[in-house]
Amino acid sequence: MTALEPIGLSSIDSLHFYVHDLTRTRALLVDKLDFALIGESTDELTEAGGQKSYVFEAGRIRIMVSTPITDDCRAARWLRKHPEGVGTVCFAVEDIDKAWELLTSRDATPITGVQRWEDTSGSIAMFNITTPFGDTTFRFVERKGYGDLYPGVRRYDTPEGGTNRWGFRFIDHLTSNFATMKPALLWMQHVMGFQQYWDVQFHTTDVSVNQKSGSGLKSVVMWDPHSGLKFANNEPWMPFFKDSQINVFKEDHRGDGVQHAALATPDIISCVRGLRTSDVAFMPTPGTYYDMLPERIQKLGINAIDEDIELLRELQILIDGEADRAYLLQIFLQEAAAQHDDREAGPFFFEIIQRKGDDGFGAGNFRALFESIERQQRSEGRI
Repeated sequence: MTALEPIGLSSIDSLHFYVHDLTRTRALLVDKLDFALIGESTDELTEAGGQKSYVFEAGRIRIMVSTPITDDCRAARWLRKHPEGVGTVCFAVEDIDKAWELLTSRDATPITGVQRWEDTSGSIAMFNITTPFGDTTFRFVERKGYGDLYPGVRRYDTPEGGTNRWGFRFIDHLTSNFATMKPALLWMQHVMGFQQYWDVQFHTTDVSVNQKSGSGLKSVVMWDPHSGLKFANNEPWMPFFKDSQINVFKEDHRGDGVQHAALATPDIISCVRGLRTSDVAFMPTPGTYYDMLPERIQKLGINAIDEDIELLRELQILIDGEADRAYLLQIFLQEAAAQHDDREAGPFFFEIIQRKGDDGFGAGNFRALFESIERQQRSEGRI
């Protein structure tokens, strides 16, 4: 298929979460991850929408969190069907009218038409569409000097809480899980204009004829070459479909949806060291991963890394790469349900990533991540 004209994405403007408990969400984002609370919905919007919203920010990462006030609002409807999670992904676009024209000509399904607002500083325009990502919708936003955060969401004169001392910069990528991902891949290609970037498939343990269980997945990364935005997409892989932790996510989330967001930082060592002092819980990595790491680095052709392997072992940071000195470092927080000891907090989690010349998705780290998730799910009796 010939590459489609880009719709003009520039970045992920924000993620919109629906939650039961704003207090514990604020505690994670502000007290532990050191995001700043930068604004909230006005009384007028709260009453009209039936939900209260707050906005948190670190670097260029913006997260809106809403909780229901009434039973018929969007947040309430989401939380009747799903645990807490990402209900909307918001994209910044260069030209809202061009994005609308291209998406509708490709048979996107609009929820709203283009809506426009103005304040004393400028204007903002946006529209929403449905997606194959379960009940998660996409919103497209064009800002032209608009001063407030969103219509009906006021920016505080002085932010409250964190100062982003862990150095988060932007969302590197989003990852979603599906019972079957082909419809989402085709939709991203034919509607969004994305292209395939990377793929892998594996089992978390080697499957043999004598094995009684296991967990496998296929993963395909789609990207928008115009903006560089990347979406990783996973589905279970035979022969143990029901035991696959991708399927367990779908059962926990009660449908397809966004599994995690990767937060980019320029110094993952300092970041993770600081987060551990703030009692942030990470998915564990077994010591055998680091025992085998020198040999694995050599096989990958990385040649040399800047970090001491024993420090990586201490902090349980993962490393992967392809050749020369190009590699990436990453680590994964425990899912929200484990962080809050409540299944209704949902299976979403954050990743922290530092790229050192590698723009890919290390297959070795994929395996380490999913083995870690599988160990956690098994310890909780969910597989």
